[in-house]
Amino acid sequence: MTASTTARQPLPDRTTAAALRLVDVHKQYTGASGAVHALRGVSLTLDAGSFTAVMGPSGSGKSTLLHCAAGLDVPTSGRVTVGERDISTLAPDALTRFRRDHVGFVFQAYNLVPHLSVADNIQLPVMLAGREPDRGWQAELLDAVGLAGMADRRPGELSGGQAQRVAIARALFSRPTVVFADEPTGALDARTGTAVLTLLRDTARQLGQTVVVVTHDAAVAATAEQVLFLSDGRLVDQLSNPTAKTVAERMLGLER
Repeated sequence: MTASTTARQPLPDRTTAAALRLVDVHKQYTGASGAVHALRGVSLTLDAGSFTAVMGPSGSGKSTLLHCAAGLDVPTSGRVTVGERDISTLAPDALTRFRRDHVGFVFQAYNLVPHLSVADNIQLPVMLAGREPDRGWQAELLDAVGLAGMADRRPGELSGGQAQRVAIARALFSRPTVVFADEPTGALDARTGTAVLTLLRDTARQLGQTVVVVTHDAAVAATAEQVLFLSDGRLVDQLSNPTAKTVAERMLGLER
């Protein structure tokens, strides 16, 4: 298979429209004991190129927010816009195609295919979309995440930190509008986890990429430009230029 000659997409421009916008988003489930309100009127706007962490007590709606924003779940009501596209109105097949091109996702469990090489795992979303992968871009990403020379390795030959770096490269490969990460360091030790998140932040900044990370770790949240705090399904606080100390103090206040 030959390298793609297709022109690359331009990097996101922080001066253009927001990368992600939620307007009065509600999400309600039906549980054994009745209705469960996971999100209650959440509205937010994130600029292109921003790096945001989302925190809150257990059951506050963090993962639900991420899944609705990424198009993995559908809000009960409200509007979710990624780039200039209102994904709330898309049919399931159209939403799947849109996510493939415009949304990147980093999972806690890496979700790498064991029998595929590092290169094939990175290319997988693009290949599933029927497009030719840009091998030059792949090489740049591997270098950016510290995996140069490892394209032919299998996931079983990698450490946990290296596997998560592959997952990050895969999420960035299609130059999505937004990259979402759900507890991406949860399976890593503290030192490796902080290093991986710092890498994601720095690589995203270099590429002008928009990133949203859900975490329970104050040190991880401190790598972000801003932290959004959820409680009982509501967006209740926001912190700019966070430190681990200020994040922990805000969390302590929410958990009392």
